[in-house]
Amino acid sequence: MIDSGVQGSVRIEPRGPFSLAAGIRFLEGFTPAAREEVGTETLDVAFALEGSWRTVGVSLSQDDGGTVRGRLFAERALGRSGLSAAAAQLARILALDVDGSGFADVGERDPVVGALQRRYPGLRPVAFWSWYEAGAWAIIGQRTRMTQAAALKQRMATELGETVVVDGRPQQAFPAPRVLAGLESFRGLPGPKVERLRALGSAAAANVLDSARLREMPREEALAALQELPGIGPFSAELILLRGAGDPDHAPVHEGRLALAVQHAYRLPEPPTPDELTALSAGWAPYRTWVTLLLRVALDADS
Repeated sequence: MIDSGVQGSVRIEPRGPFSLAAGIRFLEGFTPAAREEVGTETLDVAFALEGSWRTVGVSLSQDDGGTVRGRLFAERALGRSGLSAAAAQLARILALDVDGSGFADVGERDPVVGALQRRYPGLRPVAFWSWYEAGAWAIIGQRTRMTQAAALKQRMATELGETVVVDGRPQQAFPAPRVLAGLESFRGLPGPKVERLRALGSAAAANVLDSARLREMPREEALAALQELPGIGPFSAELILLRGAGDPDHAPVHEGRLALAVQHAYRLPEPPTPDELTALSAGWAPYRTWVTLLLRVALDADS
């Protein structure tokens, strides 16, 4: 356990509507997050800073003026570069690195999207804590029930990750890349998944990729780079780019759940084809990922 104290703070001003409370409610129902605290107005977590992969804790809150404030917990001062890295990573995780002031325009053009925006005000995608953690989730979850995969991922955090005390409460982080890079076995993980996680950990520890670079690359190049990792196919690469690096403007048109969500929201007689989804989602730009989230949340709530 890291003997932690407050070692810095961050302040993020959202551009456009944003509700941290809505993001927390989403995480409470998001199986991979495995959140035990329900109904809180602060987000207290531990995570590894991309680049240095140093484990820190944070307590995030939003004031009445909409500003998001975070207190960072660590055993020693983060320094200017560490604080800057933490602020950038937190902004990306909460989709606050994107100007959302034009999101309402999408709802004006598309009444279905407008209704979802009113139903879930201020909700933006909440990403995994890094592209690396999203990659680990993709590997752990392959051909495994989501609840089983989430329990396994949480057990890895408990047994292999570092614990940071945030406001008096221990918060467990998913293991840093160097830990997975040396993984020989883990109860519940078959050998091929261990090998893939070990390769992922080695690549992340060497900073072969990072979330900012993946976002800056042309999308097809980013997806191709991710698929060079063992065990990462097209579906997993898309998940990492959307839910790890936080790409704000991509609709996974080949994903069956999106087709079902669109059928439900638009009251279609049957699920749309990928080509039909491509045409429809063009009207959601430049927030296709955000609209996809609202559609899936509504489907889950109504199912």
